[in-house]
Parts: sequence; C-alpha cells; structure tokens
Amino acid sequence: MHLIYPGMQLQVLPVTPFRQNCSLLWDDATRHALVVDPGGDADFLMDVIRKQNLTVDAILITHGHLDHAGGVAPLCRALAEAQGKAPEVIGPDKQDDFLLSSIVDQARHFGLPGLENATVDRYTQDGDRLDLLGRSFLVRHIPGHTPGHVVFVDEDAGFIFAGDTLFRGTIGRTDFPYGNSSLLISNLKEKLLPLGDNMVIMPGHGGATSLGEERKNNPFLRAD
Repeated sequence: MHLIYPGMQLQVLPVTPFRQNCSLLWDDATRHALVVDPGGDADFLMDVIRKQNLTVDAILITHGHLDHAGGVAPLCRALAEAQGKAPEVIGPDKQDDFLLSSIVDQARHFGLPGLENATVDRYTQDGDRLDLLGRSFLVRHIPGHTPGHVVFVDEDAGFIFAGDTLFRGTIGRTDFPYGNSSLLISNLKEKLLPLGDNMVIMPGHGGATSLGEERKNNPFLRAD
C-alpha cells in the first residue's frame, strides 16, 4: 500500500512470514523519513529506502514482539553505513523492555533466523509528543496485547500507527503471556475512539480501517 498525503508519502511494506506491516513515512521535499516496526527483512527495507533516496531519521517501535522489532538492529547497522549516522530508535513504554531483549528467544521458538534483540535510545510514555519530519506525533500507551504497547498518532494527517492493538473487525490477541483483553478494550475506548471517526488506522497486519468503521462494526468496541 502506498498513500500520498500533502507533502509526504506513506508506504506499507509487509515483512517476515507473519506479513507484519512495516511503515515507511517520508517528507517529499527533504526526503527525510521514519520507519515504524521494522520486524525483519532489513535488506528488503534498505532496497526500498535506497530506491526512494531517503535518509531515515528515526525508527519507531510499537511493542516488543519479534515481528515488529526483530529487524531493528540489522536495519540500524545498514542505515549507519549508508547514511553515515544511525537513526534514533524510539521504543514503546519501558514495560516492553523484557520483550525487546528476548527477541532471539522468541525467534528460536518460531524457527526464524536473522532476527535480533532490539535496544532503544529512548522509551515513550502515554502523552509524549515526538517531533519528527516537521510533524508532531502523539504517543498513546495501549496495553493489553503487551504491557508496554504504544501507538503513534499523527493528528494533523489523521492516521494512527496502531501496531497490534486494533484491526478491521477485531482487536489484538491477548492470549499471549501478559495479555489482558479487558485492559486492551478499555484503553482503545478511552484513548483512541475520542480521536475521531475519520482517523485512519494503520494496523500491524492486514488492511487499513478507520475509527469510525470500528466504532460502528467492531464487536469489541460497539457500545453495549
């Protein structure tokens, strides 16, 4: 999926056997970019970045599962070599640190080679503002899928990098260790739905949707 917004472009690049949606967002004028959830396939991502002639300023991680963060370390190394400076790695809430530091173990469980533990330059908290690409991204802490899961909201452009919190017609899995369905649902209702029906959801897997669509049709979010 390739979307064009005023002054910027967003390309969604499925990676890993889990077909996780890695997002590449860039400014048309400066060619500066950010990457959200590079779960793997760093060589493939670098090919796209080179083809678009981009400089990556930051990597954002919504949560610590392998398919969202397993490619951070190799991508950082490749970017540092290509552009002379590594991007800043901005993590989820610190409660996901134990997951970021155990990606190799997670990958071994699934028999996936080439994924590495991830380290971040800074963690985020609910309500933080990230100034990137001349834009302001609001951080919302949405635990339930993992303890430290966050989403990144561009209120001006009207989209949310939602990770594995919300999908078309459903919500993120909560049957993993530390999952909590009631916590996830309550946070989605309290922190995301008030952002407005026109807000576009860029989920970690599958196609985009909107808060209005999910408010109306998602059985987990409909009013009782």
